[in-house]
Amino acid sequence: MKKLTESTEIRLDPWMSLYAGRASGLSASEVRSLFAVASRPEVVSLAGGMPFVTALGDDVIQQAVGRVMSHSGAMALQYGSGQGDPGLREHITEVMALEGIAANADDVVITTGSQQGLDLVAKLFIDPGDVILAEGPSYVGAIGVFRSYQADIVHVPFDHDGLNPQALQDTIDRVTAEGKTIKFLYTIPDFHNPAGVTLSASRRPEILEITKRHGILLVEDNPYGLLYFDAPPPDAIRSIDDAGILYLGSFSKTLAPGFRVGWILAPHGIREKLILAQESAVLSPSSFSQMVISDYLAHSDWKGQINIFRGLYRERRDAMLDALGENLPNLSWTIPNGGFYVWLTLAPGMDSKAMLPLAVRELVAYTPGTAFYADGDGHSEIRLSFCYPTPAEIRVGVQRLAKVVGNELSLLETFHPTAPVRIPTKQSRHVSSPPPNLN
Repeated sequence: MKKLTESTEIRLDPWMSLYAGRASGLSASEVRSLFAVASRPEVVSLAGGMPFVTALGDDVIQQAVGRVMSHSGAMALQYGSGQGDPGLREHITEVMALEGIAANADDVVITTGSQQGLDLVAKLFIDPGDVILAEGPSYVGAIGVFRSYQADIVHVPFDHDGLNPQALQDTIDRVTAEGKTIKFLYTIPDFHNPAGVTLSASRRPEILEITKRHGILLVEDNPYGLLYFDAPPPDAIRSIDDAGILYLGSFSKTLAPGFRVGWILAPHGIREKLILAQESAVLSPSSFSQMVISDYLAHSDWKGQINIFRGLYRERRDAMLDALGENLPNLSWTIPNGGFYVWLTLAPGMDSKAMLPLAVRELVAYTPGTAFYADGDGHSEIRLSFCYPTPAEIRVGVQRLAKVVGNELSLLETFHPTAPVRIPTKQSRHVSSPPPNLN
């Protein structure tokens, strides 16, 4: 195939020379590109983090919509405040209180999903070349946003207890010695996407103290915190202090992503700039979505609904762990206590991205680890999502994945006989208790 030249690219897109420099940071998400394949009915998708919204029950949402349209229809269909509906912001403080956060509704800014929250934060703080610290691996959507604002994303190592404080300090020292400006640390402390690990209680104040000492903003992204299985995670980092922390939340995982409603809890000065940035971007978030969610929180057993989600996702998590133990016993994986994901580590020499087309041919899809690194790492890792497929589908999907992995191991042993494949140590498994009740 003839290689594309610059002139060929211009002919394909005659506006190429007019794009802003930051447009070069826009790239297709590896997760999004999987959706077309993964949506085929014969493919078991362990790729996307889609909530199992069927568990909601149609009547709950229909009743909320009906009440809103009956009592406040004209207002729900009108423009709203750039900061968001006051009633919903009050309800959000009640939601955050379950994670130890004492907050004022005036400090909450509603966003179009927490993804827009990330974009607003990036818009306010990132100049081209600024360094953003993030766990390695990290959320693919955040990586995409930070890249689009021409940030230099530097990954910080973590382990089964989450982000490592000493590694964070060492990374800050190294980046600072290079003369670069660090704007913020982006972290997902609870049931991390994609790794599934949780930042330990003892490390949370350490991480915060390090960022405050160096004048680095901490961006805490917590969409999964209420979806725990065996025991709640430690209180949010934002519960420790209200200074120097931006807390991002979302209803996409605990209710439904179709509403596209999230929020940012911010210190006063930053809050004011977030509202201005929000008004510049979309004028106001959807009044209709906000009012329906506010009505849902006021009239339904939303804590009981989260409990239903917990039990459902816990059953799927257990099915995945059991299937991995039965079919890939010599590989290693994380054991999440909540959320949507298991992080699987392949044998050295294997390439999860190159292996994906072979997996799709065997009718199973996953997300290669390379999607979650800004530096090209992750070839020996895979994110497996257990939130959407049924337990039976998960077992079939892992069986199909095991066939692909087995074939790849055979090829490695055949073509690299002088470098025998070293299999990682198998992870230990645990027995979980039923999910606790929120009420």
